[in-house]
Amino acid sequence: MKEDMDYWLSEHDKSGAIPLSLRFRGYLPIVVDVETGGFNWHTDALLEVAATPIDMDEDGNLICGETVDFPVLPFEGANLEQAALEFTGIDPYASERAALDEGEAMRELFSVIRRAVKAAGCKRAILVGHNAFFDHSFVFAAANRQKIKRNPFHPFSTFDTVSLAGMAFGQTVLAKACGMAGIGFSNREAHSAAYDCSKTAELFCSIVNRWRDAYGTPSVE
Repeated sequence: MKEDMDYWLSEHDKSGAIPLSLRFRGYLPIVVDVETGGFNWHTDALLEVAATPIDMDEDGNLICGETVDFPVLPFEGANLEQAALEFTGIDPYASERAALDEGEAMRELFSVIRRAVKAAGCKRAILVGHNAFFDHSFVFAAANRQKIKRNPFHPFSTFDTVSLAGMAFGQTVLAKACGMAGIGFSNREAHSAAYDCSKTAELFCSIVNRWRDAYGTPSVE
């Protein structure tokens, strides 16, 4: 174990900061959260989608960018499970939601993400999520339905804060993991895409920054 730690420290510069464009092999972490009409991404409606780009400060610490969110109208023929609607409290057709058609929402979302990727000097986005497979599957299913060819996300790789939080804090529930990380969390505001996305982003940054503080910055040589 000590030999492994010595190897890690020998291969990493604890004081240096590397550009965000190199930190994750050229991928820009984009935290995503979705609220849906069920668990089946093939048949169930996408109702909300939010994204938080990850940025880096001058000291090399990850920080949260601005969260964007889009309420989404169910696609034609979409399934809506009553239990899911009761859980999220979303009325899919309420006028005050000012919801966008799924295609418009996804194109707006991808436009924001592509701009963030370009600004960071990265080559592509990689999705970060709490149970990332779920969010990734709904995002890709919606993009495929809408025949959007320029999907900025890696087609299968993700960063999952469930796994990271389990490793770092022994917790897999978002609220409990945030509590262990010292991040405020309101159960009353939870289960909106924007709120859960912003908290997941804070959690991701906290875990990566704690790792960097303990073991240094990965070498890019």
